[in-house]
Amino acid sequence: MAPFFHLLRNEIRVLFLSPATYLAAVLSLLMMGFFYYLTLVDLAQQAQSELPNVVFFRYFLFPVCLMVPMLTMKSIAEERRMGTLETLMTTPVSAFALVLSKFLAAFLFYTAMWLLSLGFPLLAVAYLPQPELPQLLLEPGSLIGGFLFVLISGMFFVAIGIFTSSLTRSQVVAGMLSFSAIFLLIVGMTVLRAQASSLGMVHPVAGDLVSYLQVFDHYNDAVRGLIDTRPLIYYGSGTLLVLGLASLVVESKT
Repeated sequence: MAPFFHLLRNEIRVLFLSPATYLAAVLSLLMMGFFYYLTLVDLAQQAQSELPNVVFFRYFLFPVCLMVPMLTMKSIAEERRMGTLETLMTTPVSAFALVLSKFLAAFLFYTAMWLLSLGFPLLAVAYLPQPELPQLLLEPGSLIGGFLFVLISGMFFVAIGIFTSSLTRSQVVAGMLSFSAIFLLIVGMTVLRAQASSLGMVHPVAGDLVSYLQVFDHYNDAVRGLIDTRPLIYYGSGTLLVLGLASLVVESKT
């Protein structure tokens, strides 16, 4: 275990020293702040049928598609380009341990970015005098549910970023692959179900499968405080599967 924790510490240090990490942090927080501002503007203009946190976390697609590729594109692609991956594999560390250390470092930073976004409702309550705001913006069910959803689903998305980075020597290609895979997973399933339903082409089994893979269905349950094991199984098993595939790619190419 000692070599693994040494790798993890090194990966965290590399992330915190990388300019791309800070660029991802700044851009992601600016994007989150902008969407939170839009949420407050809509709330001020007219009464909303949904809580502000429910609306805000629904925009998770955009910071995720920006943040994950920028955090993961260098992870293995850069090691391969510089020729250090082969050196790492000569140490007493398995390919899975190497991939896992890179995954955990990126996921910790991903979690930190979303934790910082929780400061937006606190700032709004502190600086806006309306007495009803604390009840609306700090409602614990939607706040905790939305945050847990972006973390649980984020495990899978970060794992996808690590996997795409293992496929190439180019950071740019890895980033584009990661963005495309995550975007298609989130938006593609929604479009596929909508199109199939409109054409009346949904077989019951296929419909259940598409609904199970539909990210926004899991999101809607989470922000309403519904505890369901399906997203845990989906994102947990998906994360392990993708990390296992990344490990096989690393072993095969070293």
